[in-house]
Amino acid sequence: MAIGQTMHEPVTGISSMATRGMLAELIPEYERQSGRSVIIESVGGVAAARRVQEGEPFDVVVLAADALDRLAEAGRIDSEGRVDVARSGVSVAVAAGVSWPDISSEAAVRDAILAARSIGYSTGPSGVYLSRLFERWGIAGTIAPRIVQAPPGVPVGTLVARGDVELGFQQSSELMHVAGIDVPGPLPPEIQIVTVFSAAVCTASRQKDVAKALLSFLASPQADAAKLRHGMEPA
Repeated sequence: MAIGQTMHEPVTGISSMATRGMLAELIPEYERQSGRSVIIESVGGVAAARRVQEGEPFDVVVLAADALDRLAEAGRIDSEGRVDVARSGVSVAVAAGVSWPDISSEAAVRDAILAARSIGYSTGPSGVYLSRLFERWGIAGTIAPRIVQAPPGVPVGTLVARGDVELGFQQSSELMHVAGIDVPGPLPPEIQIVTVFSAAVCTASRQKDVAKALLSFLASPQADAAKLRHGMEPA
């Protein structure tokens, strides 16, 4: 998805789907304030990291912090200019209108998962965490035939809405605007995982100072309200 319109030489970037809604609101505001054009492409986080790793000439990248750690190790981003942008927990999704499962405790979530005919999660940080949680609970083998992993870039909520998944899990920011689902709530505190999404200037950038100005805006208090509106918290 492209955000923004090309004027002169735009600032270009790539992000994971988790921050798509937030960026879709913030980028036009930054363009109005700065007079600069910005084009951000939002794709699955794994694909975004791979494209930066392979040297595509983006100016900025917005991804989960651990993904940026790996890009820093590979020399693909400028670690000194890196900023933390937002934090997001994981929520639970069911089809609109169905009875909500009890997700008030770790035991209740485990029972809901064991009772579900299908369980969906993403290829992103939340999916990695959940697969490890299922292993820790000792139920990974039992539920393996019922796991549906959303393809990169496809919201888990979409699979829930069309009936492919009974119980879905994903970053709250990726569920809150999907039609056809209800979100009973976040995972309970004892098993919640909060992912920090960070932004950095890519070493391939040809306009690093302009890119840094964009990152400063994304990390500033001006951006806080938009983050909250899209299911995230300021980092």
